[in-house]
Amino acid sequence: MFAVLVAAGAIWGIGALMKTPKPVRWTMLGVLYLAVLLMQAVFPTGHPLREATGGSVAPWLLIGGIGLLVFVYRKGLQWLRSRAEGQAEAQAEAPAKTGTFLDTELNRYARHIVLREIGGPGQKKLKEAKVLVIGAGGLGSPALLYLAAAGVGTIGVVDDDEVDNSNLQRQVIHQDAGIGMPKVHSAAAVMRAQNPFVEVRPYNRRLIVDEAETLIADYDLVLDGTDNFDTRYLVNAACVALGKPLISGALTQWEGQVSVFDPAEDAPCYQCIFPEAPAPGLSPSCAEAGVIGPLPGVIGSIMAMEAVKIIASAGIALRGEMLIYDGLYGETRKIGLKRRADCPCCGSK
Repeated sequence: MFAVLVAAGAIWGIGALMKTPKPVRWTMLGVLYLAVLLMQAVFPTGHPLREATGGSVAPWLLIGGIGLLVFVYRKGLQWLRSRAEGQAEAQAEAPAKTGTFLDTELNRYARHIVLREIGGPGQKKLKEAKVLVIGAGGLGSPALLYLAAAGVGTIGVVDDDEVDNSNLQRQVIHQDAGIGMPKVHSAAAVMRAQNPFVEVRPYNRRLIVDEAETLIADYDLVLDGTDNFDTRYLVNAACVALGKPLISGALTQWEGQVSVFDPAEDAPCYQCIFPEAPAPGLSPSCAEAGVIGPLPGVIGSIMAMEAVKIIASAGIALRGEMLIYDGLYGETRKIGLKRRADCPCCGSK
């Protein structure tokens, strides 16, 4: 019997030195145990091999029984631990699903909650809201950061581009280490690190006609920070069809503008104000005309501000108005916007 125990110890020790996985070592010990039981069952009393392995099957059955009890006990503990951890995770996730807040969330959003215009009900609306941001570039970067910081419960971000070194002068959500990474994943990582209580949904693709309405239908409002007119008209048409508010921002060089397009609230849509895309060369991109680094931060932050106001029903949103900011001269102005009865997008809405 002693020889069998020595053999078992050797198997375990040599396996450990060779870094053999524990399940393999346990299997080898099981094979040894079954071989001993076979010897005790097959060989007659007094046989040298039977005597060398204990001379009787009884002690081996006892050892096997004790081992089985230990195994069942350990598995039971693992099951109880995993069940307890699962319940803890479910409880941790419950506030995000039910709209209630953990103590740490209440502390995080305390400066919102003390605002008369936001308060607890407004913060609860933010937690339950779903906002889709089209574009994770200059305008999307600050908007996404502030929406996450504000506690918007679900934030979707659509972009098919990758982080480039030339983006980092103004697209503050991306880092040098993220160069070459899809922008939506770079942005999502920063947002989750900033606020683990929000759900981020990255869509690493360009918005296309066949998907626009289906995607936007799952959100309460949309922020458009894109830099091409085809996408702007596509997003506007989908928002009009679904009755969703559209917060649109644009910028060039030193100047930016923001407006809320919402025909469902009798405000104009984007195509009311811009019936058709300008001729080539009349509206150069940031890459062509240049843009001062902090300008997207100003305009993107205003877009996030408008989103928070609309969700929390606070103040007066920029419906039927366009806010224009001139960074070079430090001036802001607002102009009124009106719906067009002959607008091909919202004229019959």
